[in-house]
Amino acid sequence: MEKEKKAISEQKKSCVNCGAELTYKPGTTQIKCDYCGHEETIEKHPDGFKELELKPYLDEMGSVSHSEEILMLQCKNCGANQHIEENYKSLHCVYCTMPLIIEDAYKEEWILPGAVLPFQFDQKKSHQIFSSWVKGLWFAPNKLKKATLNPLHTKGLYLPYWTFDAQLYATYTGQRGDYYYVSVSYTATENGKPVQRTRQEQRTRWSPASGNVSGFVDDTLIKASHQRKNPIPSKIAHWNLKALEPFNTAFLAGFVTEKYTIPLRDGHLSSTQEAEKIAHSWARHDIGGDTQRVHSVDMSLSQETFKHILLPIYISAYQYNGKKYNFFVNGQTGSISGKRPYSFWKIFFFVLLILIIIGVIIYFTNTYQK
Repeated sequence: MEKEKKAISEQKKSCVNCGAELTYKPGTTQIKCDYCGHEETIEKHPDGFKELELKPYLDEMGSVSHSEEILMLQCKNCGANQHIEENYKSLHCVYCTMPLIIEDAYKEEWILPGAVLPFQFDQKKSHQIFSSWVKGLWFAPNKLKKATLNPLHTKGLYLPYWTFDAQLYATYTGQRGDYYYVSVSYTATENGKPVQRTRQEQRTRWSPASGNVSGFVDDTLIKASHQRKNPIPSKIAHWNLKALEPFNTAFLAGFVTEKYTIPLRDGHLSSTQEAEKIAHSWARHDIGGDTQRVHSVDMSLSQETFKHILLPIYISAYQYNGKKYNFFVNGQTGSISGKRPYSFWKIFFFVLLILIIIGVIIYFTNTYQK
């Protein structure tokens, strides 16, 4: 295969009016000059997403194809690998905010992304989401809303993920369970005397089951990087992949891009484990009945392809009482999660109030019984 290598720095676009670098305008398909306001439309790739055949890459035959050079910086504090766009004058790690040394930058190859999910709102909106989140926190200190939020430490980050497609075929053995009910006699006490009663109890009738299931497994999403410090909370790591755009470096302009640190081979192993869960689920559905037991599943995958995709998130930190707290905002949905301080006195008085209420209830209960 012929090597296809491109340098991201060579693909940056300058404003035709003033020469400044154009950056992506979140929520649009435009790149914009922040100095004179000039905008240009990001052209869509006519062929759509680039799905790559998996086997040649796993066999290391395709490692030189569909690759490019990217300028990387590694944080010496937390180890995160990140590509910093040239328009950032103050360089800090997106995860731990430690300064990055531009002289330590190095070039590295990566598998070219096949698709990108563009940011849907800007940094200012992420600050508004943070403010609303703070106001809704229970047991937070009253002064928290005055927390210092340094705009320089709020960065839009594209996270790397692998997605895998495959045709799944599996044979299974198991049991089908159908519920039925029987009348059971039991003894109860009524007015101090034993009485006989009956009740309906559920039973399960099991019968052997076997068969095969098949279908297309689309876009199994696998995280492609390790966050050693401040990992992305799973509760906000959900995106609508139907909004993916064919990869264009213009969408990266003005943002940080993290390079994958989980190799394709490891990502594929994780996706195979997810496919096995899908096969078990399909087998249960195929068995039918009220409940199922799956004893064995023999699964095979064929026509496997993959994409390297980039997904958006805002990362920042705020100061309160001299301590730093991180928070994360999903760059598509706006969902937020983060660490927060608690007010000792709010919790103390809340617990005290509960104890007082319980004490009052006990007092009146005992008084009534007397």
